[in-house]
Amino acid sequence: MYPKEVYFIRHGETEQNKLGIVQGSGIDSELNTLGLIQGESFYKNFCDKNFDLVIASDMQRAYQTIQFFEHQQRIIERDPRIKEICWGEHEGKQGDPDLLIKYYKIIDSWKSGDYHASALFGESAAKLEARLVEFLADLECREAKRVLVCTHGRTLRALVCKLKNWPLSRMEEIEHSNAGLYHGFYNGHSWELIKENYTEHLNGI
Repeated sequence: MYPKEVYFIRHGETEQNKLGIVQGSGIDSELNTLGLIQGESFYKNFCDKNFDLVIASDMQRAYQTIQFFEHQQRIIERDPRIKEICWGEHEGKQGDPDLLIKYYKIIDSWKSGDYHASALFGESAAKLEARLVEFLADLECREAKRVLVCTHGRTLRALVCKLKNWPLSRMEEIEHSNAGLYHGFYNGHSWELIKENYTEHLNGI
């Protein structure tokens, strides 16, 4: 286990975000103009950190958010374990009243501790947690001292719960803005977050 400083961010805005369309892992959307500006603004504010490991999910919107770090000859690793949760029948759709009822039923199930609940054809919180536990275990064993990780909204909620040692039933307490930052340290045994959903780098956009 190697101590490290890690910057976890959510991807920038997509047109689907703007329109309230569910993406999940089944919609591999690209960033819109604002999302690209958000990613570039993050780069301009944090390019001096000299990350020695940069990781994005294997989805376009995550990679595009941190692609600017390739200007520093950084290789961006693509890791499917931090892709967005699969929302099944909800993906590609807006807030249909019937689907919203189903969505909030899933959220309520997770809040009550039933992590095996999922959307039809979707992924459960338990399956999401399993891949994130594996991802974090591998990350903790990497020798990199300063790391950038770009992921997705629901995935970030679950990931932050793991960092805080919270149960997934508290996921809804985790805020996540497009290109919002969670900044933390791993001391070789446990995690400490010092910034949560930090967005000052987006001021003026």
